[in-house]
Amino acid sequence: MPGTQPPQQTETAPTYRPTERTVPTRSPDRAAYDKELVHAILDEGYVCHLGFVRDGAPVVLPTLYGRVGERLYVHGSTGSRPLRAAGQADPGLPVCLTVTHVDGLVLARSAFHHSINYRSVVVHGLAHDVTDPEEKRLALDALVNHVVPGRAADSRPANKKELAATAVIRLDLNEVSAKLRTGGVNDEPEDLALPHWAGVLPLRKGYGTPLADPDLAPGTEFPEYLAAL
Repeated sequence: MPGTQPPQQTETAPTYRPTERTVPTRSPDRAAYDKELVHAILDEGYVCHLGFVRDGAPVVLPTLYGRVGERLYVHGSTGSRPLRAAGQADPGLPVCLTVTHVDGLVLARSAFHHSINYRSVVVHGLAHDVTDPEEKRLALDALVNHVVPGRAADSRPANKKELAATAVIRLDLNEVSAKLRTGGVNDEPEDLALPHWAGVLPLRKGYGTPLADPDLAPGTEFPEYLAAL
């Protein structure tokens, strides 16, 4: 039933089983199903894109997410259409969730062979509304800690009013694949002598200097988990 908590999954196999939807038709050699790799890609990201069908038309929304074991949690307002639909659909709302990191810009001698180095994850499945209070609090803590590890313990938890205004959906990691592109330029042999610069421009994520809120309570110390970043 929608909204009920399914039995806990047991993590036995080290890989996800490929399916018709998770085997890419283009460059299938770049696909991977290793659970540790998938988890690492998911844990490094901040924003996912959640795709579903609304009134017969596709919709894709960017949103925050968090992972707990073999589950992803996405939150939003109780007025959000996809989150409402997840609670109304039986046996759940069919969704496709994606996360992508761009690691480098691949500049080739030919326009055709320009590319990017990337890591991505695609998850297919049924999203369910989370109604169990304990699971909902666990999910919200995971969402906060996904942004900055340790932050949930250093912030006021949601009160009853805030919990009532917040919807959370759960997506189990069953039908999952990763896809990666690494390496350098793949130019045609006849183009190698062309006088055009070619190579990879790496992209890196970094943190700036934290900007304290001017209304911090007196004596508030800078947290160690931020210093560690």
